[in-house]
Amino acid sequence: MNSREAQLKAFDRLLTIMDELREQCPWDRKQTMESLRHLTIEETYELGDAILDKDLEEVRKELGDLLLHLVFYAKIGSETNDFDIADVANGICDKLIDRHPHIYGDVEVADEEEVKRNWENLKLKEGKKSVLEGVPRSLPAVVKASRIQEKVAGVGFDWEKPEQVFEKLQEELGELQHEIETENKDKMEAEFGDVMFSMINYARFLGINPENALERTNKKFITRFQYLEAKAAEKNKALKDMTLAEMDVFWNEAKLL
Repeated sequence: MNSREAQLKAFDRLLTIMDELREQCPWDRKQTMESLRHLTIEETYELGDAILDKDLEEVRKELGDLLLHLVFYAKIGSETNDFDIADVANGICDKLIDRHPHIYGDVEVADEEEVKRNWENLKLKEGKKSVLEGVPRSLPAVVKASRIQEKVAGVGFDWEKPEQVFEKLQEELGELQHEIETENKDKMEAEFGDVMFSMINYARFLGINPENALERTNKKFITRFQYLEAKAAEKNKALKDMTLAEMDVFWNEAKLL
């Protein structure tokens, strides 16, 4: 691993390159925070893919792409004299120190859960009116539901046992079934949302990240379906011309891989 001196030298090199690109490259010079936003989101998802794939070499590359974006935003901020990379770094350093009084102060904590509760309470003392203010509106629904539940649990609004959450899930499933029988699409959608919210909450109690779990299933399905497509192609058959029984043969083979 690189020494702290080498790490700082590498970061200084990146800042220098960013200065040069912003001054000399037509594309880099043209960029704004708004134009970079969707690219940053894309890079974040690419990092997420690499992490789920446990591809550490790809993780390293994607972290570099994200680091470039952070430096880019800071460079743009410095050009309007609003902030620079030092302000960004010092800002997060100050926040970390303030939010960890059990490390940088005289507060004692018993475990990780108490650390999270203190974190949310400290944010309220900083002027936030709601613990949910920190949940971005544009988060994907599954991630948003998970973050909402984590945050309200941090201030004590939570179930006591996993069994209670499972009972709530069963209750929501019953309500969904009732609305399915009435064939009211609007109420069906509402109850389906409640079921998903309860599932995500139950995942938290089981120590499972619901986003990771669903993406794992997505990847598994894609792999198996593509195996099915490949086998069908070998037999010069189109999937639409195969029976479900024929498809199941290849699907079951894929499950053994």
